[in-house]
Amino acid sequence: MTLNKVVASAADAVADIPSGASIAVGGFGLAGIPWFLIEALLDQGADELEIASNNCGVDGAGLGLLLEQRRIRKVIASYIGENKEFGRQFLAGEVTVELTPQGTLAERLRSGGSGIGAFFTPTGVGTLVAEGGLPWRYNSDGSVALASPPKEVRVFGGQEMVLEESIVTDYALVRAAVADKAGNCRFHAAARNFNPPAAMSGRITVVEAERVVEVGELAPDDIHLPGIFIQRIVELTPEQATRKSIEQRTTRTRESGDAQS
Repeated sequence: MTLNKVVASAADAVADIPSGASIAVGGFGLAGIPWFLIEALLDQGADELEIASNNCGVDGAGLGLLLEQRRIRKVIASYIGENKEFGRQFLAGEVTVELTPQGTLAERLRSGGSGIGAFFTPTGVGTLVAEGGLPWRYNSDGSVALASPPKEVRVFGGQEMVLEESIVTDYALVRAAVADKAGNCRFHAAARNFNPPAAMSGRITVVEAERVVEVGELAPDDIHLPGIFIQRIVELTPEQATRKSIEQRTTRTRESGDAQS
């Protein structure tokens, strides 16, 4: 029998996520984020969540919605980004933030999904990332309540490298351009950023797909993520699939000599 992992709705897909769960979330800023799974989780009510994602969305969108409702207790991310509320909560001591170099975060997620417990990397050697003392949580008066611990550093091939632990989460929420009913996924352009490693790290991974096809319709070389990493699929409507906001739009005044489009 052919596998069919499609569930009825985003609400059904996230219904069993409990308070206190750890969740890897795909996307970069607003590119490739699982818009509807995040909003379904917001409606579902789980709180005290630990999020592993490149950043935490923006004010009023994406993971920023969960932040605004005080539903997140800890974030493992690469940067604060465009989210002013994220920065405010971090500096006010309202959320714990484990800042991690971007490539290291991607590899921590990928390695977790590959069954690798930890790995050595040169990234961060000679900095607070390796030496410890990076603020993870502040007190309300601005003093450091919790700082990162020092990490093991060893020499390989004459180069110092720091030990980084892999990340395995309870759940993962991602977005794909196309998925077949067995969960094999293809991502489009910039959406193929943190979605594959985030999907790999989750024990239970849910994908919202812009289009769902039958098994066999995706050519093997077109599959960016095998279905073994996916447990649930939410098929978006054509209208939902067009939702692709951006963080900033920068334009310039067209000069008279510019070519007309």
